[in-house]
Amino acid sequence: MPRFVRYLAPLAIFLALAGLLYKGLSLDPRKVPSPLIDKPAPLFSLTRLKQPEATLGTADLKGKVSLFNVWATWCVACRSEHPVLMQLAESGRVAIYGLNYKDDRAEAKRWLLRYGDPYIANAFDDDGRVGIDWGVYGTPETFIVDQQGIIRHKHIGPLTREVVRDEILPLVEKLEAGSG
Repeated sequence: MPRFVRYLAPLAIFLALAGLLYKGLSLDPRKVPSPLIDKPAPLFSLTRLKQPEATLGTADLKGKVSLFNVWATWCVACRSEHPVLMQLAESGRVAIYGLNYKDDRAEAKRWLLRYGDPYIANAFDDDGRVGIDWGVYGTPETFIVDQQGIIRHKHIGPLTREVVRDEILPLVEKLEAGSG
């Protein structure tokens, strides 16, 4: 075998790996596609955060367009998005439900008392199993669920006023109009 071929193979492998790395660096982690988009929301029924004798489940998300927000008290980004959720709740534009994820019930209740409670209700997912079913790998994550209980959108990371204005509310309006 010629000597230059011996050196060409490692160079080709290196260039291929460098190309893959370059492509990976240009991806936006907030745009990770969810396999749940356009599929029914995973079935769940959990105790409510504030009323452990009651439950919150998939059925509660049906019949209206809903925003399903996964949050935790230990999540720094959740604190930064909380004023945005409070403002959205005050507007009454969309029903907001929460999934308190891998948290302490007492701490989560204190957190909502301190910062305000934008949620109609919160499911308490202490072991994170429901979050796994929803494809959650971090907090905060937010889903838009249509009237039939179909997941139409997933936003990874904290909601901002711009995301709500440019992404969430237009989709909510479109779904409410029946053209989603």
